[in-house]
Amino acid sequence: MSDLKDLQVYQLAYSFEEKVWELVKTWQYFEKSTIGKQLVRSADSISANISEGYGRYHYKENKNFLFYARGSLYETQNWLRKANDRGLIDEIIYKDLKEESIRIAKMLNAYIRSIGKRSSQ
Repeated sequence: MSDLKDLQVYQLAYSFEEKVWELVKTWQYFEKSTIGKQLVRSADSISANISEGYGRYHYKENKNFLFYARGSLYETQNWLRKANDRGLIDEIIYKDLKEESIRIAKMLNAYIRSIGKRSSQ
């Protein structure tokens, strides 16, 4: 069994979350305490759910946690959009984070599909 850190979707999600953290750290108190906390929590939840699912013994449980990770990713996309609409994120940074989140979504979907195939064999 490989290490969680070797899983590409986990690596990308973790890196993405660190970028979100570094961005929110620069905001003023009000922005941090409203949108910022929600954004960081939802972003951090992506890799946390991938990790929890990875540690489960049954494919169904792993898959469920990957669905949670995907839900957290979509929530993060929503908070990023709000932050962009409210002038907290530069347009270029927003587009980069949005593109990265789409890559993570595609990787999560592929990972979810692969788990379904392995469990049916």
